[in-house]
Amino acid sequence: MIRSMTGYARVEQQGPAGRLSWEIRAVNHRYLEVQFKLPDEFRVMENDLRQLATQRIGRGKVEAGLRYIRDVGPSEALQIDHERLAAVLVAIERIAGQLRTSTAPDPIQVLAWPGVVRNESAPTVAAPIADALLLFQTALDDFTATRAREGERTKTYLLDRLDAMAANVAAVRQRAPQVRDAWLERLRAKIAELGADVEPVRLAQEAAMAAQRLDVDEELSRLDSHFVEVRDTLDRNEAVGRRLDFLMQELNREANTLSSKSQDAEMTRLAVEMKVTIEQMREQVQNIE
Repeated sequence: MIRSMTGYARVEQQGPAGRLSWEIRAVNHRYLEVQFKLPDEFRVMENDLRQLATQRIGRGKVEAGLRYIRDVGPSEALQIDHERLAAVLVAIERIAGQLRTSTAPDPIQVLAWPGVVRNESAPTVAAPIADALLLFQTALDDFTATRAREGERTKTYLLDRLDAMAANVAAVRQRAPQVRDAWLERLRAKIAELGADVEPVRLAQEAAMAAQRLDVDEELSRLDSHFVEVRDTLDRNEAVGRRLDFLMQELNREANTLSSKSQDAEMTRLAVEMKVTIEQMREQVQNIE
């Protein structure tokens, strides 16, 4: 099964400690590059996350981000020390009297005074590391499934293009003998037009040399072989993007040679159609893991 390098997944989970959400996205890349965006309290799990990711992803530039919204319970509400607050207000009144001013104290500054707000009763809640790891695996499942579905669509597209190229190869194979015969007929007509006396042996030699120059059987056979290899590669359950890219180069090489040997407008058109199809396939292959 082939997989696309591009993909996206987002999962959320509400737990006792708060809400966790993972977002994974990926684009094309020559190698595998994984970047994590984690809250500080979750950075301890980055190595484990990276190991999980590399086990499931072969290539691509992957960004995985975690968001954590911790629930604030009643025990974490602000606890005001009223005795301390009263003492601070008395002190403010005394200072205001000595300074002969009636400016009211700023409540925010009063709250910021040491001891007015007690926070020692707010328990320290540990980050839900285990939950985040499990949720990341769920996100990876969704992410890889998305890439697999896109890969299947790409596979179908490539197989359709291969069928089109195979039809072109069959048309060239059928036309090639006609092109050779037509060239030989033109040669004989030219000789007759010039009134030249050419020995049959010399004519046969010229015909043999022309047939060698025009022979495309080897290129057609290699194209058929590459078609089989591409189909086999598309059925592999591994990362095949680089191998397919190499095969596209080989297909293009044979199509170029076929075009350069062509002495016929129809064969040239078929060779050009092959090169266009190969370029379409290569664009899709760039997106395969």
